[in-house]
Amino acid sequence: METEMSGNVLRLPAPAKLNLMLRVVGRKPDGYHLLQTVFQFIDRCDWLTFRIGSDRRIGLKNGLPGVPEDIDLTVRAARLLREAGADPVRGVEIEIEKNLPMGGGLGGGSSDAATTLLGLNKLWEVGLSIDALAELGLQLGADVPVFVRGYAAWAEGVGENLTPLPDLPEPWYVVVTPPCHVATARVFSAPGLTRDNKPIKITDFLAGQEENHCLPVVSAMYPQVRDALIALGAYSEQPKLTGTGACVFSAFADKAEADNAARNLVSRWQVFVARGANISPLHRALGLV
Repeated sequence: METEMSGNVLRLPAPAKLNLMLRVVGRKPDGYHLLQTVFQFIDRCDWLTFRIGSDRRIGLKNGLPGVPEDIDLTVRAARLLREAGADPVRGVEIEIEKNLPMGGGLGGGSSDAATTLLGLNKLWEVGLSIDALAELGLQLGADVPVFVRGYAAWAEGVGENLTPLPDLPEPWYVVVTPPCHVATARVFSAPGLTRDNKPIKITDFLAGQEENHCLPVVSAMYPQVRDALIALGAYSEQPKLTGTGACVFSAFADKAEADNAARNLVSRWQVFVARGANISPLHRALGLV
């Protein structure tokens, strides 16, 4: 995993995350759901290249299909950072190498936004702290702060209240991407979603309480996700759904076992093998650890 920095150009990873569990424990008056979840990074990444411009324009070299530039999270993150840093002069061209599926529950858009905040904070020499960048990130999405902070974490609230979990196992994961795009809003508005589950403590999770309360709803709405769970379950005891999906994953003790499962699944499914990471590859690339 190589990071490049040369003059006015910086290339950085935007890693995926997995939700090792997800509990829905209430609902706020504004309609947002109260959650408990555990985030861990994996070494599967989008890659972002930032090129400082000679004018103030912030734009994309290669936008995502169907996503207007003005609502792209990387563009929004760059504009938000420039406003916060009071720098009216410099712009940037952002190039995205997209490896993480949209609607997969891997946090690709949020991670791209966080990489933009951290990368341009360095390249533009804005000088904001991680705390300040995380606050900006929360304006872009509830998952952005965990990518900004860069450590595996227990999360509560809408996902923004983070407690570090530095000692989680870092297994090899097999991740299967079903051929569907899960709409998070549709899942959270589903009548069948139980919204008043009992909160647990970190010690309960570490003792094995790893449910994802969205899994029954997603499996019923999206048969491809259900089928992927069954397929992966042939090679592991406890396949899981990350976030609201669509991606499903299982942990393996070593790479050889993970590679074997992936080889057997790849004829039918889009699948990859990745290593768990309690420190974000982005933070390692920027020398923040």
